[in-house]
Amino acid sequence: MKNFVYLIGATGSSDVAVIDPAWDVPAIQRAVEADGKRLAAVFLTHHHHDHINGVPALLKAHDVPVYVQGAEIDFAEAVQKFGSAVRRVSPGEVVKVGALEVTCVHTPGHTPGSQCLLCRGALVSGDTVFVNACGRCDFPGGSAEQMFDSLHRVLGSLPAETILYPGHDYGDVTVSSLAREREQNPYFQLGMLERFVAHRNRPRG
Repeated sequence: MKNFVYLIGATGSSDVAVIDPAWDVPAIQRAVEADGKRLAAVFLTHHHHDHINGVPALLKAHDVPVYVQGAEIDFAEAVQKFGSAVRRVSPGEVVKVGALEVTCVHTPGHTPGSQCLLCRGALVSGDTVFVNACGRCDFPGGSAEQMFDSLHRVLGSLPAETILYPGHDYGDVTVSSLAREREQNPYFQLGMLERFVAHRNRPRG
């Protein structure tokens, strides 16, 4: 499914967090250990299976919190199953992982509690925005109107030089920037809500 799983941490700190652990959990653990780090947290961008199916195995091996937007916890039983490990975060809340500050940016549209993770000029965007695309809005809880707001108002308020790390390898490059996406991504080009909704909700062939 061309998923990206990210490890984030501050230079000089032993603590790291994993974003959207899925599929090959042993590879995630090897990457942490090879760098001499300690897994301290999990962040989820949303609840879909291809982004969270590694969480149970990680929680068996590591007693760590799982940070999820409150709207996603309320909506998705798949997240609720992680029990006491789940930590509810609010839009704009800052979570510290060692010396690294991670801002939880609520970007509904793909799901009610979709979030991007912003730290030191880098944005891990989950399924909110990809290279030259954005997340689908036709799954349960999706909303093209909310996606438009997330792209144009929420992410539109971030600096153009913000580096973009998408949730899937769907584009011509694996890493982009908000400047590039604002210039080339057709979903950023659709500047009117009505046009965006009609395009995003068109029947899929």
